[in-house]
Amino acid sequence: MPLPAASPTRQLKHHRAISVTVFARDDGLWEVDARITDIKTHPISTANGVRPAGEPVHDLLLRLVVDTRFNILEAGAESRATPYPGHCNQHGDAYGRLAGLNLMQGFKRALRERVGGVRGCTHLTEMGDLLPTAVVQAFAGEVLDTHGQGDEPPFQLDRCHALVTDGEVVRLHYPRWFRQAAADETAAKLRAGPAGSISR
Repeated sequence: MPLPAASPTRQLKHHRAISVTVFARDDGLWEVDARITDIKTHPISTANGVRPAGEPVHDLLLRLVVDTRFNILEAGAESRATPYPGHCNQHGDAYGRLAGLNLMQGFKRALRERVGGVRGCTHLTEMGDLLPTAVVQAFAGEVLDTHGQGDEPPFQLDRCHALVTDGEVVRLHYPRWFRQAAADETAAKLRAGPAGSISR
């Protein structure tokens, strides 16, 4: 589906930027920095006065230290700019509670249980949802086998619609792992009518 047409007269009012950067360390661990900024194009009133245009309303950083099995060994957060200074950043070491979780095993549910709602910061917590796939991307080709050189299929297969193992992309680019029988079954179902009879 194409994008809706952008209005030629639209005016920028707000810019939210989210970045996730992942660093390899020389001790074999990895650091994950997730940062969110919110910037207005006009001055706004806040609890401690007027925030000038272009000055961040939010500038928040969440950092994880993970191993190559996606285990979170350390975690913490820093609030560099908030709308309620002295209050927004008073969640203590809430994000330290993410230590002990695994990014690939029930992480999003556990994230909400440990730091969701009033237990943490809405913006820091929602950034957490991005971290599993960002770390997968960082690990691709270095920690994770994305070519299927060994006995196991490439990590990414059957994790999105383009890389379903009975699909054309896998047939062309990962033929060793292509499932012809499943592809035939899918094609047969598409040819069948709603009642299960073959369409003519």
